[in-house]
Amino acid sequence: MKKILIVEDDINIHDIIKELLKKENYIVFSAYSGSEALLLLEKNKYDLILLDLMLPGINGEEIIKKVKEIPIIVLSAKISSEDKVNCLLAGANDYITKPFDTKELLARIKVQLRSKENLLKTLKYKELELLDDGHTLLISKTKISLTKTEYAILKQLLLNPTQVISKNKLLDLISTDTEDCSEISLKVHISNIRKKIRNYSDIEYIESIWGIGFKLKN
Repeated sequence: MKKILIVEDDINIHDIIKELLKKENYIVFSAYSGSEALLLLEKNKYDLILLDLMLPGINGEEIIKKVKEIPIIVLSAKISSEDKVNCLLAGANDYITKPFDTKELLARIKVQLRSKENLLKTLKYKELELLDDGHTLLISKTKISLTKTEYAILKQLLLNPTQVISKNKLLDLISTDTEDCSEISLKVHISNIRKKIRNYSDIEYIESIWGIGFKLKN
């Protein structure tokens, strides 16, 4: 069952959404402020966040910047195009203005959850396929075991196949999956991934961008 975190300080709206999601058999968690939401996010993993922007304490925009790899649907009374664009560029996946239609909300939730599942199952690039078991790389039907840190690094590169990821950004992205990595050890982990791939492929997949970071080679 999917876990959804509702971050909404309006009790009436919060309760309506909560009951709606429970009827759809989602596991629902509640936060009524930005600070409470961040505390919950430190302790638990969620499949999706429904986020209001105008919250007591830490606002929704700041939460968007701090959250990684969890789909966020913004539910806000802010209707300007600028607010919508800023949230989407900051990392939100969808934006719904209040008042909203409950059927539309449920449909958009399903879309985001389905997109997340498809993404995890289809992390592929040329001959590479990263399986969603947390440690296995498939190259031309050959299974290769990766360490937790190697898996986390390769996952981020496959999630961003056309982008150069800086060393600091890469370390930040994998921090939720592993603590066993520093800027010094990052090169070692990258080197180990390259060696494992070379044992089964002539293609050089990971490219070092001098002074910046790494990317998948086109």
